[in-house]
Amino acid sequence: MGKTQKGALWLDENKCSVYDFYQYFRNVEDVKVAECMRLLTFMDMEEIEELTKYNDERMNAAKERLAFEITKLVHGEEKALAAAKQAKAAFGGGSAEDMPSFTVDKNTEFISDVMTLCGLAKSKGEAKRLIEGGGVSVNDDKISDPFAKISDGAKAEGSFILHKGKKAHVKIILK
Repeated sequence: MGKTQKGALWLDENKCSVYDFYQYFRNVEDVKVAECMRLLTFMDMEEIEELTKYNDERMNAAKERLAFEITKLVHGEEKALAAAKQAKAAFGGGSAEDMPSFTVDKNTEFISDVMTLCGLAKSKGEAKRLIEGGGVSVNDDKISDPFAKISDGAKAEGSFILHKGKKAHVKIILK
């Protein structure tokens, strides 16, 4: 099928999380949604035609359905529902409690270290380049200093939301 941001798309959730699997299909190109639905799901053809007949923002509903149906087939309905809930939370439609999360040692100092620990960057160098390029935010604040530290406020609160670009959002829990 291709690759996810982190590597190959795997059916085994130990190699590719259910959330990443869901997101892969949620981010399929608009022109491929109908084809994927026909080939990879057991959805009714009339329903597929109805969901994919528009080439505007309504295609997002079709993509969400595609991601849910394929994730349900591979990982089960419960995990598909959880992944959908996480995606909704990560992209502003749900509770921050439902977001994908990653626990980091509370003594971790730098945002770049957090990015490598949670898998948003392969190396500290890549994390620093992303930060310098303006592609990283903590909560709603853009980070531009590659040596930015986790704020005292975030440490006191015990968590923060780390954003990489428009599509990667993780709740970081400090323990």
